[in-house]
Amino acid sequence: MFYYSLRKTKINFMKKYYAEIIGTFAMVFCGCGAMTINEITNGSISHVGVAVTWGLIVMAMIYAFGEISGAHFNPAVTIGFAFAKKFSWKEVPKYILAQAIGAIFACFILWFLFPESQFLGETVPAEGFPPFKAAILEFLLTFFLMVVIINVSTGSKEIGTMAAIAVGGVILLEAMFAGPMTKASMNPIRSIAPALFTGNFQYLWLYILAPILGAITAVSSCKLVKDDTCC
Repeated sequence: MFYYSLRKTKINFMKKYYAEIIGTFAMVFCGCGAMTINEITNGSISHVGVAVTWGLIVMAMIYAFGEISGAHFNPAVTIGFAFAKKFSWKEVPKYILAQAIGAIFACFILWFLFPESQFLGETVPAEGFPPFKAAILEFLLTFFLMVVIINVSTGSKEIGTMAAIAVGGVILLEAMFAGPMTKASMNPIRSIAPALFTGNFQYLWLYILAPILGAITAVSSCKLVKDDTCC
């Protein structure tokens, strides 16, 4: 009986990590999948279709897992919540590992299904768009995203209709207007995963650094407009 109880407690403890793995897998598989299929079919999905796919899959996964893990699916968001003291720093590496497992497995499946793809939804600045400008744009995009998240979340959890629509909506919006310039990553692990299969690491630094700094800055700015509920 004690062993059964201990095993059940361990399973319950792991649920939040499983939720992050599955949610991140679904997000990257659908989002990068839309970009990959758009690439190999010469634009059949379109830029608008790709943006809508990213927004809808994030919205759906927040509905599915918001109350279990908080539906972070993004190391920058996880670090932002920890910086806001709404999430334990000890949990940050575990969440990032779970997100990495989900994202990398999603890109592996895409690589297996679509070997003709050269990009697999990777993130690189548009031709002629300087990397430092891409870094600034990614910083601002993640700043806006985290501002929305931190204001619609309950603790470190994104719960309910408001959170799902608001977060999915802002991702759709940002992917719509900034996608042509930087692919609108806002998520380090979403950029790292396809790069592992394409081997293009040249601009990866900006897709790691800019979103994390953007999320931390958003948390800091939250104090300017709210009471002590941000940090």
